Amino acid sequence: MVGLVLGVGAVIMAAPALTGLPAGGFDVPVSESMRAEQVLNDRFDAGGMPIVFTVTAEAGVDSPAARDRGEAIVSALRGSPYAKQILSYWTTPQQQLAAPLAGSDRRTGLVVARITGGDKYAPGRARQLADSVPHDANGVTVAAGGPAMAYSDIERQSRWDLVKFEAIVTPVTFLALVWIFGSAVAALLPLAVALFAVAGTTAVLWQLYAFTNVSVFATNIGTALGVALAVDYTLFIVNRYREEIAQGATMQRALIVTMNTAGRTVTYSALTMALTLSAMAVFPHYLLRSLAYGGVAAVLLSLVGSLVLAPALIVLLGKRIDSLDIRRLVRRRAERTAVPDEQSAWYRIAAFATRKPVPVVGACLIALLLLGLPFLGVKLAYPDDRQLPDSTTSRAAGEILRSNFAQDYAGTAQVVLPSGVKSPADVTNYAMALSNVDGVLRVAGPNGIYEHGRVISAATFDSALKGDAAYLTVSSDRDPFSDAGQTQLAALKSVPAPTKTLYGGMTQRNIDNIRGITDRIPLVLAIIIAITLILTFMMTGSLIIPLKVLFTNAISLTAACGVMVWIFQDGHLGGLGTLTTGHIGAIVPLLLACIAYALSMDYAVFVLSRIQEEWAGSARTRADNARAVALGLARTGRIVTAAATVMVIVFIGISASEVAFMRALGIGLMVSVIVDAFVIRVLLVPGLMALLGRANWWAPEWLRRWYERYGLREGNDRAAIESPRVEKAMIPD
Repeated sequence: MVGLVLGVGAVIMAAPALTGLPAGGFDVPVSESMRAEQVLNDRFDAGGMPIVFTVTAEAGVDSPAARDRGEAIVSALRGSPYAKQILSYWTTPQQQLAAPLAGSDRRTGLVVARITGGDKYAPGRARQLADSVPHDANGVTVAAGGPAMAYSDIERQSRWDLVKFEAIVTPVTFLALVWIFGSAVAALLPLAVALFAVAGTTAVLWQLYAFTNVSVFATNIGTALGVALAVDYTLFIVNRYREEIAQGATMQRALIVTMNTAGRTVTYSALTMALTLSAMAVFPHYLLRSLAYGGVAAVLLSLVGSLVLAPALIVLLGKRIDSLDIRRLVRRRAERTAVPDEQSAWYRIAAFATRKPVPVVGACLIALLLLGLPFLGVKLAYPDDRQLPDSTTSRAAGEILRSNFAQDYAGTAQVVLPSGVKSPADVTNYAMALSNVDGVLRVAGPNGIYEHGRVISAATFDSALKGDAAYLTVSSDRDPFSDAGQTQLAALKSVPAPTKTLYGGMTQRNIDNIRGITDRIPLVLAIIIAITLILTFMMTGSLIIPLKVLFTNAISLTAACGVMVWIFQDGHLGGLGTLTTGHIGAIVPLLLACIAYALSMDYAVFVLSRIQEEWAGSARTRADNARAVALGLARTGRIVTAAATVMVIVFIGISASEVAFMRALGIGLMVSVIVDAFVIRVLLVPGLMALLGRANWWAPEWLRRWYERYGLREGNDRAAIESPRVEKAMIPD
């Protein structure tokens, strides 16, 4: 009853998050581009995210219908307190500024502006403005684009993708669980826990939003992990319970043994995963911190659900847990599970890997490293409208801009001179020098417009010069996310300036945001390595196995990243329906690394816990090591495969997203799970453990004694498990 009340409460509290969270969080707050933005806002009232309206008329850009529509958009922008620096082909008096706002085919004209509020508020304000103007009528078509609208479209698309995810994953997961358990009632238990975890995670994120920034993508990731892990953990709990029942234990005894064995392993796995995902909180981008919040909340609530809600439902259902059996399917499964461990397929595969470790390990490493090779050429970039399907307004506007205009409006840079300007002439000379840089179309400054080192207009813009501060606007033909765009920015910065400068614009933001990730990667790696070494030692008592876990997880991750780059950056397999731009969304490899590594640890914990259990009860010879590995895999292979199947279903749901970087993440995670469950755990781990033999379990004697006293071992308190008093205390007859 308590679980039901909490679940309903979580659903009510989570509802506002579905429409209230922003799609921002990509920017680094103290970066150069953000400091330039701050000066533009504070000194010049000229900051904001760009918005671009394309106005296309069959009768031409100078037709009355096109002019009327363009002027109507300008009027709407001027009526908004959030729109700044409004220019249009039809209303801008300076010919040198108006002419570039007409397309090469003379059918499309532009209205451009900046929307204040940063990536937290500007997208929503841009959406309101775009919805307030007439679009397709009288032979004129209007599309709203630019970064502000792209963010709004990403936010809206992410919400639709979440609905699609749940529509795909829920029924398919249920069918998979029916196949795994052979019982419709047993299959409902993991889904009940998943509902609790997902609703709880979303509610937590919405409550956090009252105190700190939270990105809408945290709900997508939190939902995916909530479903995957709740099903995963509950699957292990229910499976172990049914194993104990099949061996003749009473319901009470079976549940106690389950909680002292599988329950401990699930707890340990969740702790490892939560700590790994929490490493993303060290990044300065609130998007990545949001994903850490969502990931950790999903892990912990999945753990609570599997350890509290699932056992309560097991007790409530009693023998009815196996009702609604698919009888013929159950008989077949019973026949399969009745096979002794030494005769199972998983035992034979592991035994093969331990008998021939050198060729098995060599073949696995060669294959996985080949899959990972494309990752060496990874290129990271900021997301733009090309991450969206072509049905969105920002993507439509972006395609028009890229095909019909010489200027790349996303590549426009602002050069801010925050102080120290001694005379307007110094700014003029600097602007003229900047206009000579390759790929620069023109530079607009306080005293005129410059092109290729000469003045093309003496029009003055007094608002661009305030006291000893000024700013220049540099128009470019370079894609801000390309190598050419970065080369041009470096050339602009090499031009001697009259005083200190700050560069704004998408090229600088792209560099800043990627640097905000790469600068923190050493710290994140140190955190993850420390977590892996400490927690794996606490579970196994070995100093060698933690190093092996690090190695195999890194190999699995490299293969997944390589496949992702090969498809979504290099364009193979048609980019699986996405537009290939030659780079990957900057956050995707990092997010893939953290989640995939955590999932690899998840499987490592489940398999190693059973291997360690067998090893601890053996004579601890080299032959016992090989047998422990084979038995551990035999007793976890089926359930790990089942869990991996559910994970794959979940990640297919993510890959159904229409946002390219989310699709890339889903495919990368799917590949990671497949590689980890069917190659790493089945072949590479047994092969490596056979090569190392008894050395797998080595630790200094003093550390071994410490582990025997304090280590976290599954089922190490057998007396507690066997105690009738504990049985009666936990579950009444």
